[in-house]
Amino acid sequence: MMSILVVTGTDTGVGKTVVTAAVAALARDRGAAVAVVKPAQTGVAPGEAGDLDEVIRLSGVTTTFEFARFPDPLSPAAAARTAGLPPLSLSAAAARIRELAESHRLVIVEGAGGLLVRFDEDGGTLADLARELHALVVVVARPSLGTLNHTALTLEAMAGRGLEPAGVVIGSWPAEPDLAERCNVADLETLAARPLAGALPAGAGALTREEFADVARAGLAPTLGGVFDPAAFRSTFKLSS
Repeated sequence: MMSILVVTGTDTGVGKTVVTAAVAALARDRGAAVAVVKPAQTGVAPGEAGDLDEVIRLSGVTTTFEFARFPDPLSPAAAARTAGLPPLSLSAAAARIRELAESHRLVIVEGAGGLLVRFDEDGGTLADLARELHALVVVVARPSLGTLNHTALTLEAMAGRGLEPAGVVIGSWPAEPDLAERCNVADLETLAARPLAGALPAGAGALTREEFADVARAGLAPTLGGVFDPAAFRSTFKLSS
């Protein structure tokens, strides 16, 4: 059975690429045919390494596709406009992703920024792409102060558009979490109405491929291919100062 998984974040820089690589690495280790798609890469000049290069380095998955690239670090719509380039066509992207899904067990689609960042001048977003693809959505969140509002807004936006969450994953869990970070874990689970789907340690993106595979397995829940146990994770820290 083929499936498409969209990875979004509550903000930029929350760890979407590392989570994408972790899901891809675990699927690859299971022997699944995996493809990873970055519909629009911004903030990277032609010839420079982008997010997919990180995915390849960390996961070993080499079947990757970048549909559009714009040099300015802006939303895809704004970056296309400032570069004088045509914006990404979401309908064309959806068609290509569906075609990939016919020959791959899993297609992972990494968004740019958050769920409602614009891809074109008509206001098309990653949420629109996920809805057209009937894809489950992984929400990558920060653990720090402010994450609850960002995560709640993202989940509410998904619910209002009929999108089903595959879970909330903390993209960068610190070695020594502060009080807010420890308390936020339970609140993130309450917002998602389900246990945490994973927590990857800070600095995971700097690991070797072999080290990263172990971290991915420990840091993602069984629904995403790993062995992460949210109850065991919570037991590793105390909810007191």
